[in-house]
Amino acid sequence: MGVAPVGGTAVQDHVALAEIELCGELIIAASAAQDRLSLESIDEVLKVAEERERGADG
Repeated sequence: MGVAPVGGTAVQDHVALAEIELCGELIIAASAAQDRLSLESIDEVLKVAEERERGADG
């Protein structure tokens, strides 16, 4: 992984941005929950089932 050049040109890492977004979603869900999130709740927040379906489709 390279370093962004000096001068204001930012390199966007789409995978890293997606991971940051998912972490944010987990933080929001955890802060709204009364207790610890169950594994099922975490999977729901991370849309695991949707990803599995998308992978199975092609």
